[in-house]
Amino acid sequence: MTGRIALVAALCAAALAGCSANPPTPGPAAPALPAATGAERLAGDCPETVAVQESWEPEAEHGVLYQLVGPGHTIDAERKRVSGPLVIDGRDTGVRIEIRAGGAAIGFTAVPAQMYLDRSLTLGAVHTDLAIGTSANQPVTAVVAPLNKSPQMLMWDPATHPDWRTFADIGASGAKVLTSKANNSSALLVAEGLIKPDQVDTGYTGAPTRFVADPTIAQDGYATMEPYIYQHEIPSWNKPIRYQLHADAGYSIYPEALSVRTGELDRLSGCLTKLVPIIQRAQRDYLRDPARANRLIVETVAKYDDGWSYSAGVAGFAANAMRELGIVADDRSGPLGGIDPARMQATIDTFAPILTRSGASVRPGLTAADLATARFLDPSITLN
Repeated sequence: MTGRIALVAALCAAALAGCSANPPTPGPAAPALPAATGAERLAGDCPETVAVQESWEPEAEHGVLYQLVGPGHTIDAERKRVSGPLVIDGRDTGVRIEIRAGGAAIGFTAVPAQMYLDRSLTLGAVHTDLAIGTSANQPVTAVVAPLNKSPQMLMWDPATHPDWRTFADIGASGAKVLTSKANNSSALLVAEGLIKPDQVDTGYTGAPTRFVADPTIAQDGYATMEPYIYQHEIPSWNKPIRYQLHADAGYSIYPEALSVRTGELDRLSGCLTKLVPIIQRAQRDYLRDPARANRLIVETVAKYDDGWSYSAGVAGFAANAMRELGIVADDRSGPLGGIDPARMQATIDTFAPILTRSGASVRPGLTAADLATARFLDPSITLN
């Protein structure tokens, strides 16, 4: 997600140490799969390998991509990549998919920058606010949004603050809000007057130590992770937390929307016409039965062994949370994976001034049509 600053120091150290002693690990022997035909046949229209740059380490939010990985996959622990035949409904589309980890694996480079550095990438997972902030020099266009709403949140201890229900309650209390420097969602709360500038503490490292020691604070987190981890995997806490989603207070971004370099939109149009509906279907399939993809995610994290940990319990919790909280949902424009132009323009109107003030490279006169297109979406594909 936006940076996932958690475990930065550990991941940097792991990245420097390298994993050169670990050769790529093949998965189980691949059974013969029937070949896809018609609109499902990507060979000849898409690159031989559809390479996708993720923004962070493997996690359930990326489940749609792991859903597409067929039997006979390979886990490359050195380069932090998973590859295999790109499969939909048990049929081989004739091309491969390669999922590349973000974060430490790419030196914490922002996804748009990585897309322009490495032209072998077909797609990148780009948050709308990041796309706005790089629009002048590294323009990208979203073609499908597997996640409809950000899972970012502020969390607190309900025993210490039984009266807190919203961000406004946190703001009125004057309590410290522990966040990271590059967190645009917290910047929005300040801009909207929901919390005060002097409440913000940008010293969050991702470690639970500060929150456990001082439960008077509010802290950044993700509704797909921390509620489970704090209750079940942090022995010094082991109790519920409470939270509010930033999306409830105007953080209207499409998180990790799958995007292409804007200048290559037409060149890739033949591929995207077939691929985008397949991605829409894969997201629906993942939410209906996430078990296989989650196993691959957990296996991949274990093989990478780079400081990021991710249990089967977290993966299962995240898949349920994405459905229950509407993090994965049909867009208000209609389809699963849709990108509503009015919402996109409102997001630009909100964040362009904030990002410009921070020194980001925002294209003057930026519009929704510059950042996203619905031309490849199948409007008939919905979650239910």
